[in-house]
Amino acid sequence: MAAHRRLAAIMFTDIVGFTSAAQDSEADALRMLREEEELVRPLFAAHRGREVKSTGDGSLVEFESALRAVECALAIHDRVRDRNARAPGPKLRLRIGVHLGDVEERNGDIFGDAVNIASRIETFAPPGGLCISGPVYEQVRNKIAQSIESLGPQTLKHVRFPVEIYRVGAAEPPEPSAGPPGIARLAVLPFASISPDPQDAYFADGLTEELIHVLSQLRGLRVIARTSVNAYRSTAKTVAQIGAELGVTSLLEGSVRKEGDQLRITVQLVPVDSQAPAWARTYDRTLDHVFAVQADIARLVARRLRVRVRSAEATRLRSRPRVRSESYLAYLRGRSCLNQVVTKDSLERARSEFERAIALDPQNAPAHSGLADAIRQLGWYYGGGPGAPTDAEAGRWTARALELDPKLAEAHASLGLLRWDAFDYAAAEREFRAALSLSPSYSQGHFWYAVLLEDLARPDEALEELTLAEGADPLSSKNLFQLSCLLIWLGRLDEAYARIQRLGELAPSGRGYFNALARYHLARSDLPESLRAVRQMAAAAEEPRLRDVLEALARGLSGDADGARSLLAREAELPDYPPTQWIVGWAYAELGDRAECFRWLEKARRNHNLPLQQFRLDPRLAPIRTDPRFGELLRAMRLVP
Repeated sequence: MAAHRRLAAIMFTDIVGFTSAAQDSEADALRMLREEEELVRPLFAAHRGREVKSTGDGSLVEFESALRAVECALAIHDRVRDRNARAPGPKLRLRIGVHLGDVEERNGDIFGDAVNIASRIETFAPPGGLCISGPVYEQVRNKIAQSIESLGPQTLKHVRFPVEIYRVGAAEPPEPSAGPPGIARLAVLPFASISPDPQDAYFADGLTEELIHVLSQLRGLRVIARTSVNAYRSTAKTVAQIGAELGVTSLLEGSVRKEGDQLRITVQLVPVDSQAPAWARTYDRTLDHVFAVQADIARLVARRLRVRVRSAEATRLRSRPRVRSESYLAYLRGRSCLNQVVTKDSLERARSEFERAIALDPQNAPAHSGLADAIRQLGWYYGGGPGAPTDAEAGRWTARALELDPKLAEAHASLGLLRWDAFDYAAAEREFRAALSLSPSYSQGHFWYAVLLEDLARPDEALEELTLAEGADPLSSKNLFQLSCLLIWLGRLDEAYARIQRLGELAPSGRGYFNALARYHLARSDLPESLRAVRQMAAAAEEPRLRDVLEALARGLSGDADGARSLLAREAELPDYPPTQWIVGWAYAELGDRAECFRWLEKARRNHNLPLQQFRLDPRLAPIRTDPRFGELLRAMRLVP
């Protein structure tokens, strides 16, 4: 058929959450798809639309006029809302985008920039919502009863020029987010830096983290961690999209302009349901008043979200210890370095900035805590592992931080890690609980406490803490990996697989993703897929000795005992490398060689580098737990009397 061009209104529809639903239950997802087709397809024809093709979980539809396309979209949403009101179970929600432009038809399909633009516009629609382009708006603005709100010019992927986008009517309210009833959920998006000096960009990042830190101390509020909000730096996603992906009810966003000692901070709170600012403020202050600005923002957020601020919390907001401005800036630079991908250089720079902050103001408690963290991580990754002399040095700085500010949550967590390194589990648990009582949204604290609970063989409590860590930092690969492992050990494989799939979306070539996949397939007795994942994990490892050990594990799992032993023998000839010792023990456990397994686990214990969670909880390693030598190992680690 010859190609010909024409002007057309193009609609894209998409089922919200279909991909994740298919991962949870393919049968349920397919039923949802069939129901959507039965509800929606008759409306295409009723409004003289032609379904060009199915897109898997939606449709590409062509109309002869923009008005008919918009009327069809509104009719679809009305019908779906009626269905949701009467049908029990999961709600069906669609996003719809409509654009008007020139298309070319070939063999029944349509092509052109207009099709691409329509597909991008659909992604701006909130769940249960409709977005249209400027050309469509010009055709329908006086012809429909629904409100139309401009979202402004938007930059679309693979589209050269910005496109004006409008939202039509109100979207369905989002599903209530997970978390304790009555507790508001907030994301502080990365503040934009509009400072004249590009070198001052770190200040915006630091202010973002400090606001997260301050707001996380309010018990009636759950605040998303920095790891997850960083994914939305300079994003084109709508408030509704971000809110749905992070499971929050409100967003806090703003900008910082720093020029010398002068600051201009603008901030606004945007509820996800209305997507319009609830309030906005501009602060013109000097650096010396930045803590007062943070406290004022926290009070305004709490008031707007109806968060009860307890008297102790109000006192802490009012009485945050003052820090000299130069010291505060050095502290922010140190935290910025510490939050980068871990390298020896980034940790050394963090240490240097924290030392500078302390030299400028010896009363700066957060800088002391930051220095302790930098020193401990340098020891962990580049100085022989935990228990090395760096732990003692980190302990001194942590003690000083708590002396200066006994209610500094991060310092309590740092002390918990140091106690854990020393096998003082009771003291470590006390410190983690203290940290979380001071900062209930502290995702990293929930994570560390959960792993400690796994060491203590308290999986139900660990699951609760990991769920809280995931809620506070839903895009953290670390949280998803640890949670998927625990769910596998508990036999909750479908829930584990949902997390593994999310982990794969975040880090598709990461070692953690392949690690989790290998464990999942082992639990399902799918040996070929498990071996493939172990070898992918080995290929992703940067350290050659780790690659050899993982290959030995793969050979042991596959029944090639001789091949596994030859590789493991090579490991035994090398100098101690603590990060692989427990994996060697695991490989020998899979070979059924308990003597060698325990010899290597003891080496890992002596190096204070024995992640015990798998050996305490994995059903595959139950024979190891029944061996008397396992009890001796637990006693040496002070886990049993």
